[in-house]
Amino acid sequence: MYLSIEVLQGLLIPFLGTTLGAACVYILKKELKTGVQKGLTGFAAGVMVAASVWSLLIPAMEGSADMGKLAFLPAVVGFWAGTLFLLALDHIIPHLHMDAQEAEGIKCKLPKNIMLLLAVTLHNIPEGMAVGVVFAGWLAGNADITLSGALALSIGIAIQNFPEGAIISLPLRAEGMSKHKAFVSGMLSGIVEPIGALLTIAAASLVLPILPYLLAFAAGAMIYVVVEELIPEMSAGEHSNIGVVAFAVGFTLMMTLDVALG
Repeated sequence: MYLSIEVLQGLLIPFLGTTLGAACVYILKKELKTGVQKGLTGFAAGVMVAASVWSLLIPAMEGSADMGKLAFLPAVVGFWAGTLFLLALDHIIPHLHMDAQEAEGIKCKLPKNIMLLLAVTLHNIPEGMAVGVVFAGWLAGNADITLSGALALSIGIAIQNFPEGAIISLPLRAEGMSKHKAFVSGMLSGIVEPIGALLTIAAASLVLPILPYLLAFAAGAMIYVVVEELIPEMSAGEHSNIGVVAFAVGFTLMMTLDVALG
């Protein structure tokens, strides 16, 4: 399928957000404070939930309107498929969540830094899929998906990727890694997004009739990441409301972007 410059830009915008966040290692000398990390994590969770609803689930149901009262079915099936897919990856890919003591997934002896990178990469997979499937819908001429709406999703994910890049690169620098290596590691944690988006576009172009299922699949995968990883991280340790407030900010910002641009 031919990819226009607008689509290529849209696929790279989230990766740019991660790259800019990782570049914070050249500006900041220390790791982010716990409260700041909780706020950024909550913000990312809010963006992902809003994107799942407005950019993925609602278009999935609108795209199945010809099914009448069963228009919800593709969204439900796709959502569950996405949830189970991430659940399977969570049990297979070895990874270590921030502030966790024990790694998840298949047991191995990878360095802690690599395990942290794998954790971020794991939850970047559904984000890349989400961007890819929305642009695939636009390329296919789906009336429920506009270019501005697809770009709104890319921008929203890029905004929440910015702190993720910093959250990866700064701890690596604090543990003794050089600034350049920490930056590259943080940047590469987001490379899976444009790759996943391109693969999703390629797959969606072959199976356009199930586009509503693919939209909901990406939503289910993203919500899994929010509930399994982001919400526990923003609520861990000493009680604080910063994560919840930041969640609301991220949610309303993404909702605003999608409605205003879509």
